[in-house]
Amino acid sequence: MLAAAVGVVGITFGVLADAAGFDLPRIVFLSAVVFTGASQFAVVSVVSGGGGAPAAVGSALLLAARNALYGPVVARVLAPGGRRWLAAHFVIDETTGMAAARDDPADAADAFWYTGLWLWLLWNSGSLIGALAGRALGDPEVWGLDAAFPAAFLALLVPHLATRPGRVAAVGGALVAVTTVSWTPAGVPLLLAAAAVVPALAPRWRRGADGRTGDGAERGGDRR
Repeated sequence: MLAAAVGVVGITFGVLADAAGFDLPRIVFLSAVVFTGASQFAVVSVVSGGGGAPAAVGSALLLAARNALYGPVVARVLAPGGRRWLAAHFVIDETTGMAAARDDPADAADAFWYTGLWLWLLWNSGSLIGALAGRALGDPEVWGLDAAFPAAFLALLVPHLATRPGRVAAVGGALVAVTTVSWTPAGVPLLLAAAAVVPALAPRWRRGADGRTGDGAERGGDRR
């Protein structure tokens, strides 16, 4: 079911990419090589809005950066060896979640690989179908497909609203985006909104610094 749902979203991506002016080879390349939906939607959204390549690539990299945090989780369940370079390509939200849900390392590794391979196959198949069907469907807005990119952002955002730093970052990022969208090129508000993580995480950083300072003072007191 998960892979089928991802395939449907892949069709949406293919349609939107075609409407944004991407040719078939570029759509296939994005899905096969980038293979992270939010980043791909970001590229298409920025380009369709008239943004340049730096803003499109910057937005994609910003969204893909979260996948680096999944590396330590997946590394615990994958045996050392040559297949890890390939596993890096499949480290996304869904594969990490499926692996983390298993207690047995062997089951977790199987869940990771099966989920990754099926998602990759159906995502790419969906993208190809959407790209080929894009011209027949016409304007994506008629079908409501233009809402797919905001919906993907909301899906990433909602789990983080359960924490105070997440809420601060969400509100701060929204304010930055709203105040800059009218006078900056397409895609730039997304990049600027990332600065909202600084006030969101600042209290945690200060607590960590205070803790280190306190430890140092205590060690200094012991020496005296």
